[in-house]
Amino acid sequence: MRWLLAENRREKEGPYQKEEAHRQHPWWQVMCLTGVDYFSTLGYQPGIAALAAGALSPIATLILVLLTLFGALPIYRRIAAKSPHGEGSIAMLEHLLSWWQGKLLVLCLLGFVATDFIITITLSAADATAHIIENPLTPSLLHSQSIAITLMLIALLGVVFLRGFKEAIGIAVFLVAVYLLLNLVVISIGLYHIAINPGAIANWQTALFAHHSNFFALIGLAILLFPKLALGLSGFETGVTVMPLVQGSSSDTPEMPRGRVRNTRKLLTAAAVIMSFFLLTSSFVTTLLIPATEFATGGKANGRALAYLAHLYLGNGFGTIYDLSTISILWFAGASAMAGLLNIVPRYLPRYGMAPSWALLTRPLVLVYITIAFVVTVIFQANVEAQGGAYATGVLVLISSAAFAVTLSAHRQNSPKGRFIFALITLVFIYTTIVNIIERPEGIKIAAFFIGAIIFTSLVSRVWRSTELRVEQIEVDENARQFIAEESQGAIRIIANRLNVGDEQEYLLKEKEVREDNHIPPTDPVIFLEILISDASDFTDVIRVKGVQVGDYRILRAESAAVPNAIAALLLYIRDQTGKIPHAYFGWVEGNPIQYLLRFILFGEGDIAVVTREVLRRAEKNPHRRPGIHVGG
Repeated sequence: MRWLLAENRREKEGPYQKEEAHRQHPWWQVMCLTGVDYFSTLGYQPGIAALAAGALSPIATLILVLLTLFGALPIYRRIAAKSPHGEGSIAMLEHLLSWWQGKLLVLCLLGFVATDFIITITLSAADATAHIIENPLTPSLLHSQSIAITLMLIALLGVVFLRGFKEAIGIAVFLVAVYLLLNLVVISIGLYHIAINPGAIANWQTALFAHHSNFFALIGLAILLFPKLALGLSGFETGVTVMPLVQGSSSDTPEMPRGRVRNTRKLLTAAAVIMSFFLLTSSFVTTLLIPATEFATGGKANGRALAYLAHLYLGNGFGTIYDLSTISILWFAGASAMAGLLNIVPRYLPRYGMAPSWALLTRPLVLVYITIAFVVTVIFQANVEAQGGAYATGVLVLISSAAFAVTLSAHRQNSPKGRFIFALITLVFIYTTIVNIIERPEGIKIAAFFIGAIIFTSLVSRVWRSTELRVEQIEVDENARQFIAEESQGAIRIIANRLNVGDEQEYLLKEKEVREDNHIPPTDPVIFLEILISDASDFTDVIRVKGVQVGDYRILRAESAAVPNAIAALLLYIRDQTGKIPHAYFGWVEGNPIQYLLRFILFGEGDIAVVTREVLRRAEKNPHRRPGIHVGG
């Protein structure tokens, strides 16, 4: 248990943390890191496309490529400029949508991210298993053990991460270079055989026009079918999140690394163009050269269409090399997905106060994710095609949310042209997502499970941690510093006040009421403290205190997500700065205590005196050093 709960990685409190620790690389090398996930889909995408669209697969793939180049690519080029530190589209939406709606949207999107990454692990392992089983050198005893082999590959992934694993760009560059080269050889041989066998094209045309003689009807049908191919869009979100690894220019600044943004755009464009070429050509050669029956479950091309051609035209020796390359890149894609999962929780949830303590540790999370991957593998029977819809759902929801974020950003910048273009792209992706969900509802079911689990555990954690100090730092201006120094000459008496008009009459009446209720001598000086609510959905704050003078009254004024926590933090700060125990004075509240509890959790207010006392009790165990809380009335 000690080993399991050992702190084996530092907690990340925000998307900018530890960026300087990253060693930066040329953009094309980082492209290979994203390509481990993106390009590895060539292992199963042509087969899934042929099953989904049949003879229409090349045309449906062409529509997918157009959406990639003129939809997803412009979206993520814009996101790269808006999130140069690798925050991605989710953090972009978080910034554009404040308060609880932004946080809840992020929690829902994290459910789809979890779906995307978990299915990446299980789908990649299942496809690697298909390449193992169908290889002629594999003993026949293993041919009926697809689930067991897939579970072993996933377990191996878990063991590696339990022992400690770091992504190596050097390995990714080697794997991607070899894999793309082998695919280029296979596709070139396939095109050669099509060229010397005109009957292949004639047979394809016959199948194409067998049911629809009208060309425009074929295009319309392909538009309806292409959402089933949407898993070929994966990789864009990863391309943005790895931005801190991209080498920029010498003129880059931390606030605006223009060189990094420029090179990331090169990365995204190059990856999209390369993948588009391979998607089109692989779909064309596999559709024309492989019998339709071989794509079905149990067929030799199921989940491994290009490997089938490699063995058929280049022999078992080359085919085995191709299989080994595919298995390696697919396994590494699962490792990349696991690394992404392990970064999700500390990137967002701790800042929301929505992560239990064990979720900050790598090893328990690895066990949870591996267990879920086991369950998903068994449910889908390690079938590659069956998991395609769930994978596409996660990918499409993320791209749709990214398109919406860019559209909203263009609207905020008052750009009518950008708003129209990106809104149109958003609608296309929403259509694609809805069609995919209707056709393959298993993806939304898995995502709903993750969303429910994330929201439930997050809310429980938020309530559990609500009485922490929740303050990262306190910054005090010169006026406030002077007020505190003057007050420290005697007993430090602080009156908590809810700001209304802010004139002398307000403070006169408040002081009179508090002195009478708490029997404060008229000769003792007092100082007012006012906390204004900022975004109550935030968890931690940097509190900036301003000293304000209204007539003869001195006021300390600050903003915070939670009033009681901010007051408690300021009282402890004053105690530490002055060496004296401050006393804070409150009035009683009237009403249902449950209602005030909910107001505190949701809006950062509530029964302030009681909660402030509890926050202080948790933060300062010694009652003799604890600031005094007085409630009168």
